[in-house]
Amino acid sequence: MGTVAPIDAVLFVALPYAALVLFFVGTIVRYRSRPFSYSSLSSQFLENRHHFWAQVPFHYGILYVLAGHVVAFLFPRAILGWNAAPARLYLLEATGLAAAALAFVGLVNIVLRRAGDARSRVTTTPADWVVYALLVVQIATGMYVATTASWGSSWFASVASPYLRSLAMFAPEPALLVPMPLLFKVHVVGLWVLLGVFPFTRLVHVLVVPNPYLWRRPQVVRWYGIRRAVPRRGTARAR
Repeated sequence: MGTVAPIDAVLFVALPYAALVLFFVGTIVRYRSRPFSYSSLSSQFLENRHHFWAQVPFHYGILYVLAGHVVAFLFPRAILGWNAAPARLYLLEATGLAAAALAFVGLVNIVLRRAGDARSRVTTTPADWVVYALLVVQIATGMYVATTASWGSSWFASVASPYLRSLAMFAPEPALLVPMPLLFKVHVVGLWVLLGVFPFTRLVHVLVVPNPYLWRRPQVVRWYGIRRAVPRRGTARAR
């Protein structure tokens, strides 16, 4: 593992393994004991228009960013080969930064909506505010690293990917992260904290929500309120 400071061993070795144990054990226990709690507790019916402009940008942006991280983790050499050409490097960095900005704007709208709408605040738990704060820090530090310490995609492929692979092989190499900038380390630690709190928040809905929407029939929602009486077709208005 090499010689590293105790704090680095705690943050980049002990914390990741503790977070992964919490993630897997916590999600399994929660699903077995409280399966109906696997919900996003959506408040869309309470305020739909602001909900759209908050959730849609956030989800599209964060999904693109996560997909980019996964690809860089699985195929680091391909990413470095792609970045060998400046035009392709600029394209990848620009699209990734734009997706992160889209996610950040959506997240800010989510927070403002939750804080500003009394009905939405009722369905918002303290754990939700913790998750929102962690996500703000995570996206903001990622954008900061991408704009001030170029190039983020190459950094991830050459540093973060080998580090994550070393954890997967149970031969951790935290020394890879020691020379990195402070906010890069904050970004990595934020990942493990998010994984650790994942089973205890509404984030668990991402494990079960997306798939059924690909094939299920459209859901029809009807609102029943005060309506004027309309005679049925074929019935007499008066006898």
